Amino acid sequence: MRKKAKTSGKAPTGDDLRPEYSFDYRKAKPNRFAAEALKGSFVVLVDEDIAKVFQTPESIKNVLRALIASMPPRKSPKPTARRARS
Repeated sequence: MRKKAKTSGKAPTGDDLRPEYSFDYRKAKPNRFAAEALKGSFVVLVDEDIAKVFQTPESIKNVLRALIASMPPRKSPKPTARRARS
């Protein structure tokens, strides 16, 4: 037979936060998303109306890549002669 957990008899207050938490950093694991963030990715928050149309990150990426492909190529700026300061 299983033993029942003892309850304190107090009604829940709705506040489950402790005044202080102790965290054992020796048991911490590395962030599995850190490598992806270092690759040059960044987060963009889209408005609700856009999120309704593009519901996955892949759909947004596909549209942006299609837009980039349709844009005229950028011309590199011509080097300008620097004036000597006196």
